[in-house]
Amino acid sequence: MNSIEIKCIAKDGVKIPEYKTSGSAGCDICAYISEDVVIPSGKRAMIPTGLFTAIPEGYEIQVRPRSGLAAKNGVTVLNTPGTIDSDYRGEICVILINLGDEPFTIHNGDRIAQLIIAPVTQGVFVTVESLDETERGQGGFGSTGV
Repeated sequence: MNSIEIKCIAKDGVKIPEYKTSGSAGCDICAYISEDVVIPSGKRAMIPTGLFTAIPEGYEIQVRPRSGLAAKNGVTVLNTPGTIDSDYRGEICVILINLGDEPFTIHNGDRIAQLIIAPVTQGVFVTVESLDETERGQGGFGSTGV
């Protein structure tokens, strides 16, 4: 398994993200809140984590939902996957939305999302007069079948 060092500062009491198994692609990140946060059905909340990182250039951290929260409670990451850029030094916060039928309560230390470390390639956009032809062409959403 590949690994890369991610430098971090953690507020007092913050749980450092950790991989639960040797084959895990994502590591859990936890809420760092002074009091419980209740997210009503259909509403969203930005949850602080108390974690600050220095991601090496050429990488990003993707913030993704935890499947258990989504399956059991309908709670997911709103802007999934969220991207944390290598030049960002602020606190990592996670935007959660409650798509479930009941209010959902987040407690300090709850695992709220997972982080994926991924390489980044920046595109160089070039203006041209025409594009090559493909079988799909300009077919949009649903154009290749259901």
